[in-house]
Amino acid sequence: MTRISLPASIDAAPTASQPLLEGVNKLLGSVPNLFRLTANSPAALEGYLGLNGALSKGALDPQTRERIALAVAQINGCDYCLSAHTYLGKNLAKLDDAEIVANRNGASTDAKADAAVRFAVALVRNRGQVGSDDVAAVKAAGYGDAELVEIVAHVALNTLTNYLNEAFQTPIDFPVVSAAAA
Repeated sequence: MTRISLPASIDAAPTASQPLLEGVNKLLGSVPNLFRLTANSPAALEGYLGLNGALSKGALDPQTRERIALAVAQINGCDYCLSAHTYLGKNLAKLDDAEIVANRNGASTDAKADAAVRFAVALVRNRGQVGSDDVAAVKAAGYGDAELVEIVAHVALNTLTNYLNEAFQTPIDFPVVSAAAA
C-alpha cells in the first residue's frame, strides 16, 4: 500500500496529468505504478517525462542508460526500480544476466560501459563530489563531455524515481527483484 494516493486509472489522476499518462500508455502499452504515483503532481510528472524524453535522444546508448539505472537503484535500495530496470534491461536493452549482475555490483562486462557505470556509482556514493581522477577515467574510456553530463543527468533522474518509490512505497508491477538479493 502506498503512503500517498495511487490513481487507479488515467481518469482518476489529476486532470492535468491525464494527457501525460495517455502518452505513457501509448508509448509503453500500459501505465506503470511509478507514473500513476508521480501523476499526483502534474508538474513533477511533466518534469520527469521531459527529462527522460530528452535524455533518450542523447549520446548514451540505451544499454548504458539501463546499466546506470540498475547501479543507481541497487545503491539506493529501490526494489521498484531494480525490478523495472531488470525487466527493461533484459527485454528492451537486451542485457544478459551476467551484465545485469555486474551493473548491480557497480560495474559492467563491457570495458567502455564499465567506466560509465563506475562513474555513476562514484557520483551516487560521493553525492556528486567526484575527483579529477574519476572524470579522467571515464574520459579515457572514450566518453566525451556531452556523455559525462548525461551520466550525471541519468543519475539524477534515477535518484528521483528511486526516492519517489522508496518514500511512498510504490507497489511493484514488474517481476520482483530485491536489492537485498544482490
